[in-house]
Amino acid sequence: MSSIYDITANTLTGEPLSLSAFKGKVLLIVNTASHCGFTGQYEGLEALYRQYKDQGLVVLGFPCNQFGAQEPGSAAEIGAFCEKNYGVSFPMFEKIDVNGSNAHPLFQLLKSEATGVLGTEGIKWNFTKFLVSADGTVHSRHAPTASPESLAPVIESLFVVN
Repeated sequence: MSSIYDITANTLTGEPLSLSAFKGKVLLIVNTASHCGFTGQYEGLEALYRQYKDQGLVVLGFPCNQFGAQEPGSAAEIGAFCEKNYGVSFPMFEKIDVNGSNAHPLFQLLKSEATGVLGTEGIKWNFTKFLVSADGTVHSRHAPTASPESLAPVIESLFVVN
């Protein structure tokens, strides 16, 4: 994979969606879970999406069950949970792996382009966040403890640059 735009992922409804559909957009890509201490971040992610979507931000949620089995539900259950509890309107995708030999190609790329603490690639927990600039460059990686709101200045700077 040479570019994020060469990658396809399945939406929660099972339809393949090429990330090339988001060319020219700033992306906030997050591995999510419905039964995690950070699940309340859905609210902040949705707020960011609503605040900045007209300027070109797209939040992409990727449910993952690799951390404490905190995303056990089916695609339909995940979608219903997100909509009912947090009013999520940003694109959500099928449950994926973010680490290991079955890691989704998107997360393989994100981890290699924006390593974690001390250069580690592995994702440590749910709600790790990656920002991708409008030209498809992986800009930064943010820990699960980083609130969505704290990313607003970085997001705004990516609009100015692009």
